[in-house]
Amino acid sequence: MPKRNMLLTITVLMLVLMSYYCDAQNPVLQRPIINTKYTADPAPMVYNDTVFLYTSHDEDDAMGFKMKNWILYSSTDMVNWTEHGIVASLNDFEWVPNDNGAWAVQCIERNGKFYLYCPMPGGVGIGVLVADSPFGPFKDPLGKPLIRNSNHDIDPTVLIDDDGQAYMYWGNPQVYYVKLNEDMISYSGEIIQEPTTPDNYQEGPWVWKRKEHYYLSYASSCCPEGIGYAMSDSPTGPWEYKGMIVDASEKTRGNHPGIIEYKGKWYCFGHSYDLLKKTTSKFYERRSVDMDEMVYNPDGTIKNRNYWSIEGPKQEGALNPFQRVEAETMAWSEGVKTRFETEWEGDFDWDRGKRIADHLFVTDINHGDYILVRGVDFADGAKNVEVSVSPIYGGMIEIRVDEIGGPLIATVDVNTTRQEGQWRTFAASLKKNIKGIHDVYFVFKGEKDLFYFDWWKFN
Repeated sequence: MPKRNMLLTITVLMLVLMSYYCDAQNPVLQRPIINTKYTADPAPMVYNDTVFLYTSHDEDDAMGFKMKNWILYSSTDMVNWTEHGIVASLNDFEWVPNDNGAWAVQCIERNGKFYLYCPMPGGVGIGVLVADSPFGPFKDPLGKPLIRNSNHDIDPTVLIDDDGQAYMYWGNPQVYYVKLNEDMISYSGEIIQEPTTPDNYQEGPWVWKRKEHYYLSYASSCCPEGIGYAMSDSPTGPWEYKGMIVDASEKTRGNHPGIIEYKGKWYCFGHSYDLLKKTTSKFYERRSVDMDEMVYNPDGTIKNRNYWSIEGPKQEGALNPFQRVEAETMAWSEGVKTRFETEWEGDFDWDRGKRIADHLFVTDINHGDYILVRGVDFADGAKNVEVSVSPIYGGMIEIRVDEIGGPLIATVDVNTTRQEGQWRTFAASLKKNIKGIHDVYFVFKGEKDLFYFDWWKFN
């Protein structure tokens, strides 16, 4: 081989290897905020200094839309999110004939009650569930649809205006609205089809007010869908198109906005297919919720962003490690999933005895998987760490700080003994005194199906 051709070949190989190495070190650029399940249609609600995030749920084997329930997450720092499991499902409505179609919802609080507005596709209508807590349990107070107007009855959103009047908006491919009564489970007047719907409106409306302006955001014309918005001086329009909050791109295809103010900043939620694209180039309806800070211009319009940023929003406050932290609290993870189970006194289905506890825990833990928790405040230091796990084959939990290969501060030996399969607490002393705020990585070592992980706590 001529010397020049050999050098060229070597150079190309080096570039390929460098590209492979970079991809291996940075497998995902955009990081959806939920990655243990496929989630979509984010509906954030701020209550008691906490963000409650209600999402629809794409099943892991979904080819098209396969959606049976709604899941709840929460955060107090906009970076670490805690899963609370299924908060409601289609089974909560006796009048719903389908076992698939748990589409985009919104929850809103009024007078100490929490109202979850749930659409059923195919002309079934929009139902409402009510609870005394944002965690549920949610019950159907009507036993029938709140709205049954047309095949467009999807994607409800609710605004309670400054004067106390509540409005519900919904629709694809047109916007409809109606005035809700104070009980939030009935309405007065006619259902209105909004005549000034922006031309690029497709679905997923989300309405809010800031200062003297009303905003209507929505998923823009399909497909792909970005997040567009319009403004008005009235909750009933007319609406004037102002631009895109998030541009449409092939990364999003479908979309659904959810917009809130929290601790003086505004945030826009949506969804993408970024997690799906980690594993396959094929298209399935398996979406993942994204979120980023949203910034207003001086005139009230909203600054455009091309896509969700790689770094995401800044953390609002640090996480306290000296209280029990659920293992399903995370900013990011690789490989793991979550599961809900009820623990009974007995092992037989026909005689299970006393109900001991409910567990939502991390599962599918294999060698090399990890959980990242951001911004953990160790203050003046910690001496040891406790973890609650249920051993299967056993393994190790390496606890590292600042990066996945960062300083090792503790190693927890999860061994199996005669108590295999039961929830146990394992502890380990810290190898070094760690102070201040750090990102914490729980890195799992062993073979496969190591153990289930319930919670952790530093002392």
